[in-house]
Amino acid sequence: MSSVLSGSLRLSASGSLTVDEVWQRYTEPVWWPHWAPHIREVDYPEAVVTPGTTGRVTGVGGVVALFRIDAVDDIARTWSWSVRSGPLRLSFDHGVDTAEQSTGHVSTAWLVTHALWPVVLGYAPVARYSLGRLVTPG
Repeated sequence: MSSVLSGSLRLSASGSLTVDEVWQRYTEPVWWPHWAPHIREVDYPEAVVTPGTTGRVTGVGGVVALFRIDAVDDIARTWSWSVRSGPLRLSFDHGVDTAEQSTGHVSTAWLVTHALWPVVLGYAPVARYSLGRLVTPG
């Protein structure tokens, strides 16, 4: 990928769920369809994301994406994965932090999307919405 055509974008959302609750929802694939409405189904052999493992997600309209978990750091509450669907290649870094106390929120979930700029920018509204759902009950 040419560095002119590719880029990275960091998004975050803060909410009322605890850091531990958000980390669980972020790293247990069974939760993904609950807070990420573009994910309809997850086929993954592990209960929690584990480095070096692979799986697939089925999205809206039956779009299938294959993924590989690249890294997980339970202490820092970060994880990353590489995703491909047809010719599209993306990678994501995810994390959960304690929210700034002055906001009245408890946790902040964030992600960094790495891909071609049109993909990064096209995915941003979906990602922002999903992060908001990740950090709030429901």
